[in-house]
Amino acid sequence: MALAAVVTVGLSVAAPAVLPSDCHAQSRRNLPPSARYVAGTGQGFVLDVTGSRPLLRFDRSTEIWVLRPAPAPRGDIVYRNDNGDQVLRVTADGGMTLYTTTAPQGSPVSPSGEAAPLLAPALTAVQLWNYIIRQSDRASRALGRLVVVDVDIQPGSEAVAADALSTAVDAIARMARSPALRREADKIRRIEIVDQGRGPQATFSRGVLRVVIMPRAGVAGRPSSALIVRVVADDVLSR
Repeated sequence: MALAAVVTVGLSVAAPAVLPSDCHAQSRRNLPPSARYVAGTGQGFVLDVTGSRPLLRFDRSTEIWVLRPAPAPRGDIVYRNDNGDQVLRVTADGGMTLYTTTAPQGSPVSPSGEAAPLLAPALTAVQLWNYIIRQSDRASRALGRLVVVDVDIQPGSEAVAADALSTAVDAIARMARSPALRREADKIRRIEIVDQGRGPQATFSRGVLRVVIMPRAGVAGRPSSALIVRVVADDVLSR
């Protein structure tokens, strides 16, 4: 299968980092800094609250979800992703419930031990190039045709750019497997990752999925796969 990937290094100024949530300090109550948990459904995940944003990664997944805590009734804290989906609910005494597509009504969670903090690996420009080739191949295989990847970033943005690209391809692969979303996924011809502009955000127009990153914000500096799926689906359905 043919592949195409272009890397351009620019000189733009990185956007300011994402500010911490006002209720994040409260959301850390009764929670270890970084730990693994298992829901009643058997779904395991790591929750890391050491940084300015709570981070979550499910077992057998590479995507790190950046959560946004908000106060809820009875002193609870609700954690949502950037698409607005409720992911976790933590009670005042530390009880936790996980919400997923397979358990939309929630599944009780139990702690399963300590875990290392969730960090995006550092990459050199050469490593990023090789990574782009692999992700272009993954997206192309998911759709059965060529998907071009174009990365236009400044030095120092490599790790967040790679994370954003992997997340975008995760979204494409998920849509390609879904009978309800396959038609929308087939519209994607090109993925662009840039660090110039107002981000983090994703847009989709005329076959081009454009992801704007904020490198200084780390993993919080790119949109989630859930948001990317919604952006692509909404654009196609609005036509």
